[in-house]
Amino acid sequence: MSTAREQSASAGARVVSADGTEIAFEQSGSGPAVVLVASALADRSDTTKLAALLAQHFTVVNYDRRGRGASGDANAYAPDREVEDIAALIEHVGGSASLFGSSSGAVLALRAAAAGVNVDRLALYEPPFVVAEDDDGPPKDLAQHIDALLAEGRHSDAVKYFMTRVQGMPGVAVFFMKLMPKMWANLTKLARTLPYDIAVMGDTQQGKPLDAEEWKAVAVRTRVLTGSKSPAAFQRAARAVIEILPQADHRTLPGLNHGAVVLAPRKIAPPIIEFIKG
Repeated sequence: MSTAREQSASAGARVVSADGTEIAFEQSGSGPAVVLVASALADRSDTTKLAALLAQHFTVVNYDRRGRGASGDANAYAPDREVEDIAALIEHVGGSASLFGSSSGAVLALRAAAAGVNVDRLALYEPPFVVAEDDDGPPKDLAQHIDALLAEGRHSDAVKYFMTRVQGMPGVAVFFMKLMPKMWANLTKLARTLPYDIAVMGDTQQGKPLDAEEWKAVAVRTRVLTGSKSPAAFQRAARAVIEILPQADHRTLPGLNHGAVVLAPRKIAPPIIEFIKG
């Protein structure tokens, strides 16, 4: 992968990824480096509070994934490009770092480790693998449906569809979110990156066991965290991960659900800190 060049810009610090895309980030704290990898429909603003808590112990890189916030994008997308983005950020902080990823961001972090990026440890919150036949996965035509909505300029409808049909959010909850104009406008801006997260997940949400061959290169210490209030499918996904990774374990955090990274950062930070400190 090409050498990353740090850029100074009014939007904040940047690195240049292997394909020339500028990736914006904020760096805080000192000590061992940790890169935060956001989930679908999220940018670095969603992990600002968590970053501040982790920065009391680590050098924290909180970045906008490509196509989001202040980061750039390219004409063509592939998950490998996002792996290269993570590699550029890690190079910036000295050549190695731990990763914390949530939801589809956890799967992207796994992909980075599997691709040989120099990762010290992996802390993953609720990777949304669907590994049991009876667990509800996304619609089979999810990618095509989201692409069609975006092509028609129906970004708000794409967000609603993803939230209700993939994240399982009640329609009434989405209705009330739409009554908060600033929040909904930000989500609508992020809608164009939904195909990216769908591509990151690949075929891992079809109710089949994980393909051990796909993840065999992940040899680093890995901890999968789940919330006790989340659907049981996340617990099954976590167990599936630790069954195929040689240095992985699982912890369930009491009282938390899938939104804990944003809604309960003070509760999720301590187990992340404990694990990365070793």
